[in-house]
Amino acid sequence: MSKDAPRPAVLRDVARLAGVSHQTVSRVLNDHPNVHEETRRRVQRAIEQLDYRPNQLARGLVTRRSRRLGVISLESRLFGPTSSLLGIEQAARETGYAVTVTAVAADGTNTQAALAAMIDQAVDGVIIIAPTEATAASIGVLPPGVPAVAAGASYRASVPLAAVDQIAGARLATEHLLSLGHRTVWHVAGPRDWIEAQERVEGWRASLSDAGVAAPPLLRGDWSPASGHRASLDLLSRSGVTAVFVANDQMAAGLLNGLHRHGVRVPEDVSVVGFDDIPEAEFLIPPLTTVRQDLAAVGRLGVRLLVEQIEGTAPAEQAPRRIDPVFVLRDSTSSPATGKRPARLTGSIAGGPSGGRG
Repeated sequence: MSKDAPRPAVLRDVARLAGVSHQTVSRVLNDHPNVHEETRRRVQRAIEQLDYRPNQLARGLVTRRSRRLGVISLESRLFGPTSSLLGIEQAARETGYAVTVTAVAADGTNTQAALAAMIDQAVDGVIIIAPTEATAASIGVLPPGVPAVAAGASYRASVPLAAVDQIAGARLATEHLLSLGHRTVWHVAGPRDWIEAQERVEGWRASLSDAGVAAPPLLRGDWSPASGHRASLDLLSRSGVTAVFVANDQMAAGLLNGLHRHGVRVPEDVSVVGFDDIPEAEFLIPPLTTVRQDLAAVGRLGVRLLVEQIEGTAPAEQAPRRIDPVFVLRDSTSSPATGKRPARLTGSIAGGPSGGRG
């Protein structure tokens, strides 16, 4: 640094400008509750005016915290896990924490080693993005006392959970199709070992059962468009298929392609609903009716639940907090055989630029 360059502000500079003690500034920086609100605002204005940057190493020595969160994620480019990770990173940054990320295989083979490495790095807590049975099982091997949160895992997780209500989302999709007059709804499910796929199957079956409708044979995919295309060929070999709920938008895209190639019109001949509301969904032909997951909200909830544990503000007992999905009505669904668009539905519905609001 040049001798003419301004000296970076230190904590005592903030205290002097705000007219408080340096202990009060420390309490504000550590979000201590015993600070008068007007004093807190005065200190925060001084911090902004001086462009003060706390010394995170020094704060860690005082608080015995690293201000770093560990995140275990999957070696995957799938929409759900990657979007959850981005949401966690953004929420952590806004809360004043850095993030260390380690990717593990979907079969969970290296999850325990990744957890051990995180703990060795003295992270303050761990968020495990655990969408598969194998990664969710790793939650049970966490050492006692390590703050932890599961993201995208089962509602039976042994630690606080941040997740979208997958069962409710599947119900929104299935009940929408039944409400249009379809006699039954077929389902292209995700892989057997993915918890979200299991819960979407559960919601689909429950909706059909509530309506007194027998569930048709379940079709399986692997989340890829290619598997959705294969499912379209299977469905083309069957009679009476007028409505399909597909467990993610990528498979739905493959299904739409397969139906189109064989002269099947969507939604006039077959109605299709996806899940996720990926950015491309509204630009498919036709624009895809789907179920939106707010995965940024999952990240914010996960970070908040973890920070509450770290800072000792978490309640003694926590019920799982599930984020509600949103039904997005576009152009890929209609009444059977007529192509007639439905009237506006009640409940949580969003429309896209394609105008598909009914």
